[in-house]
Amino acid sequence: MATEKVEVLIEGGKATAAPPLGPALGPMGINIGEVVAQINKVTQDFKGMQVPVTVTIDKDTKKFTISVGTPPASQLIIKEAGVKKGSGTPNTDYVADLKMEQIIKISQMKKSSLLGKNNKERVKEIMGTCQSMGIMIEGKPAQETFKDVVAGKYDAKIASGKTELSAQELKEQEEERIHLQKEMEEKREDFLEAAKKIMAQNAGKDRKEIVALMTEAKLPMQIINEVLPEEEKKPTGAEAKPKEAGKPEAGKPATAEKKPAK
Repeated sequence: MATEKVEVLIEGGKATAAPPLGPALGPMGINIGEVVAQINKVTQDFKGMQVPVTVTIDKDTKKFTISVGTPPASQLIIKEAGVKKGSGTPNTDYVADLKMEQIIKISQMKKSSLLGKNNKERVKEIMGTCQSMGIMIEGKPAQETFKDVVAGKYDAKIASGKTELSAQELKEQEEERIHLQKEMEEKREDFLEAAKKIMAQNAGKDRKEIVALMTEAKLPMQIINEVLPEEEKKPTGAEAKPKEAGKPEAGKPATAEKKPAK
């Protein structure tokens, strides 16, 4: 059976017969409209994200199969959370708060690429990614909710496979996201003020000493590097020595100095 593969990157749920898909499928002699419809059906959960799609065509029968890759878990989390990126200081600043239904949804979408052998194990994997991104789950830091999952608190919800939120839950989630964003901005201002105060009190001291004091005050490294950027490394050894005028470079003979013509 001779087959041909067409691999394209398409926005979830928005495939069309236009490039890049249409021109690639045209010479195959298959129903492009049917292919587009099937791709949109299987990628509808990835709206707003670019997903890799492979169409495998049997050159003799003109039958086709569609396989869809998935974006990284971090991108799916960002999409569900409605934020542009994760937190730069995930252990202290939280950018969003997801519900367990959303974690279940992401774990199902990534099922084929996760290591977990059952739904609960896969949910725990996604929660680990949330923790590294500063994403809260069910109103608490991800590591705390993780303990609840291990203890069996969410077994029934995970077993139900429920992945959708009500309009009211979505509204509450958006309000919480705005609250967290405001709280993070306020904390940033507090950190900056504390960092500048330490700098003023220790003017003239070595950078390492000031960094140690800021670290002891539990200031995020992101803030420390912002107010106290590392100095560019100065050249050492031969690189640091300026070339002496008239002195030949190593391995090159000295040239006689030209005398002005009389």
